[in-house]
Amino acid sequence: MSNTGSCLCGAVKYTLAKAPADCGTCHCSMCRKWSGGAFVAFMAAAHEVTIEGEENLNMFKSSEWAERASCAKCGSSLFYRVTAPGPEQGTYHMGLGTLDNADGVVMKQEIFIDEKPDGYAFAGDTAKMTGAEVFAMFAPQD
Repeated sequence: MSNTGSCLCGAVKYTLAKAPADCGTCHCSMCRKWSGGAFVAFMAAAHEVTIEGEENLNMFKSSEWAERASCAKCGSSLFYRVTAPGPEQGTYHMGLGTLDNADGVVMKQEIFIDEKPDGYAFAGDTAKMTGAEVFAMFAPQD
């Protein structure tokens, strides 16, 4: 397992304060279109990520509460970042495939399971949430 990663061409590199232990998968239609399949990612707080080559990032505001980053040179999908105010603001969801070594990172959760195409499934037990359940977690509390 590693605490460094990059895009395919190396124009964007990052270092994490600590190597991730687990990851999750998003099956929503936006993640599938953006990454070319289910988006397998690990979370990192903003203060735990140092990025080199930020001038090579292509940022795309994909919703009212998040943005996605890819390499402007090679097109690699790198991360999804929460921009909405709240405890998750600034949190990175970094593509697991961008890690230099992802050995030992365990998949624990799948979200937007109701949007997953029926042509694939992951082995093992994971916690599963529908899109409605995910959105309910971010709904303002009265």
